[in-house]
This record gives sequence, structure tokens and C-alpha cells, in this order.
Amino acid sequence: MSKYQDIRQAAYDANMQLPKLGLVLFTFGNVSAADRSSGVFAIKPSGVPYDELTPEKMVIVDFDGNTVEGTLRPSSDTKTHAVLYKHWEKIGGIVHTHSTYATAWAQAQRDIPIFGTTHADHNTVNIPCAPPMDDKMIQGDYEYETGFQIMDYLKAKGMSYEEVEMVLVGNHAPFTWGKTADKAVYNSAVLEEIARMAYLTEQIRADAPRLKDSLIKKHYERKHGPHSYYGQ
Repeated sequence: MSKYQDIRQAAYDANMQLPKLGLVLFTFGNVSAADRSSGVFAIKPSGVPYDELTPEKMVIVDFDGNTVEGTLRPSSDTKTHAVLYKHWEKIGGIVHTHSTYATAWAQAQRDIPIFGTTHADHNTVNIPCAPPMDDKMIQGDYEYETGFQIMDYLKAKGMSYEEVEMVLVGNHAPFTWGKTADKAVYNSAVLEEIARMAYLTEQIRADAPRLKDSLIKKHYERKHGPHSYYGQ
């Protein structure tokens, strides 16, 4: 048995949640799960339908994007995952989808406004949308540069990847991450729901106001603050 069986299983289980949650069509999307002690991650193979996946088909890749173990080609987005793992040392899972509403906001090149408490339960800021990549980045090592586009934009906005675990890439689609692959999937599902709610809010009221600061603070801190009291 491969010494990477645990992260292969984690990556497989997380990938299989995407179609169940309605976050992907066909072979769209990918999840990876990292093993920090070994400096590698397991990721979905490129172009393989979800119903044909097995744990053994997950590809093991190092944080420089090199395949370590596996017979299939890793996801075309592998280098983006590798860049984020290499520079963000506290994440253990990454998800990339083209889920409908989050991708629509990315295509519109808009941050997702914080309109309600569902959003505030998870973030205290608008969901950031990084600008579209410039031609030099696109024509270079595209997937590698996508990782830097994400990191550089969050840094420029003064946002911590440990607090804001989701981003849109302009003209492209969403990426989410977390301490585990399962948390990254959770964040992907939450992002899609927040994006859907924000879209509907603007359809009902085009000038809908931002959620007031007192409610943002209350809802975020009751789940994530030092005196949180949500859950058991």
C-alpha cells in the first residue's frame, strides 16, 4: 500500500462531494488534500469523470508541481494548488470549481457584497474578486501565475488567507481553501450559496444596502470569536 493512501482517500472523498453538492458538471472542478509532513498533495486526475474516480487514481504531487506518484496526469490546475500550498503553510485542502453563481460574479469582475448574516457567519468582508490576469501572465505559465494572482490580490487588500478562505479570479471562477480538504469543500458550497443570495438580493433591490457593522461583528464573532457560542 502506498504511504500516501490517507491523502488519496481524503482527496477522493472530498472530490466526490462536489457533484453531490451541485458544484460541478461533467469533469469540471477539482479538490486536493495536502500532507504537510511529506510536502505533497493528492489531487484529482485531469478529465476523469467523477463516477470513474477511485482513491488510487488520485495523483500525488509535490509543492513545486512535480508528480511524485500516479499513473494519470494531474488536474490542469495543479500548479495553482502547488503555489498556494507552498506559500500558505496553514492550509490543507484546496477546491476549484466553476459553480454557477460564484463564477457569474467572477465573470462580472465583481466582489460579492456582504448583504446578510449568512455571509457574515463566514466573512466580515465582501468576497474579493481578483482582477483578470494580464496577457503576460496568461501567455506565460498560466496556472502557476493564477496562484500568484490570488496571493498578491489578497495581500494587496490586506486580507489574511486564514480568515478569508475564498476568492474569485476575474473572468475565471472561484477558489476556496481550508485546514482540510473537507473544510475547503464546505467553503466552496458556502461561497456558491452566498453568491446566489447576493445575486437574488440585487434582483429584488438593486440598491440593497451593505449589512451594518454591528450585525457583521455579532454573526462572525458568535461563530469564530474568542467567546463564540455557536454549536456544541
